[in-house]
Amino acid sequence: MKLAIQEDMLVGSSAEHRFEEVRRLGFDGIEVWGAGLTERVPELVAASRKTGLPIAAVNHGRQSRLIDPDRAERERALAEVRQSICNAVDLGAQAVIVVPHFGPPTVPDLTPYKGVLQLEFELLHNHLRSLSDYVYAMGVDLYIEPVNRYETHFIVTLADGVRVRRRTKDHPHVKLCADVFHSALGDHPFPACLKDYAPDIGYLHLADHNRRLPGQGLIDFGAVLDALHAGGYEGWASLECGSPSENAEFAAQYQAELPASLALLRQAGF
Repeated sequence: MKLAIQEDMLVGSSAEHRFEEVRRLGFDGIEVWGAGLTERVPELVAASRKTGLPIAAVNHGRQSRLIDPDRAERERALAEVRQSICNAVDLGAQAVIVVPHFGPPTVPDLTPYKGVLQLEFELLHNHLRSLSDYVYAMGVDLYIEPVNRYETHFIVTLADGVRVRRRTKDHPHVKLCADVFHSALGDHPFPACLKDYAPDIGYLHLADHNRRLPGQGLIDFGAVLDALHAGGYEGWASLECGSPSENAEFAAQYQAELPASLALLRQAGF
């Protein structure tokens, strides 16, 4: 399995320096954040070509809200996702990772017509009707990432994500990003459930149960890999730890701790 790491977890004053750090540590690729990415594309492409390291994915992150009652906000969010997709194409990345909604609901409860979750699933489904065609035409994938119940009320389990896939008739370019940290909180039995959902998973995020580096908590990563292999998953696995997209201040600490964590993952079979 190919291992990547998110760019903000790395030391370096430039993209090239961070890519060199990825190569020195022994990772196979790098994951980048979507916010402000367009202006950085030339620098990242140059760093990728010089080091020979691919960009595994674009993580769209916390930008505008796809599931919002205000049409202008939804249109802005869709435009940002489409821009992340274009950037992924330019970077040669495999996919764009999207969390559809963070936080509490923003849409109204229209029961008995439709409740909050019904409306949110309908809004997302309508977005995906156009986005699925868009990623197919652009030649990349779109990965929906469930996050835990403390960060959102919407799509908190892999089963919720699979419900979205089924509504898109299991579109081959729309899959799930499974996050081990989030899955350990919401998917049961864990990690055995990863085997059942492996055909729906296109990408994997790794962190221990406490959001620290693998090996610094309680998750058995050998069992995680066994479950994924039993389900047939062979895609990327990328480290997403600490405060995703805001880890720059902790990069020096990660630099010291990453070799041991990477060695643990390699020993587990990643």
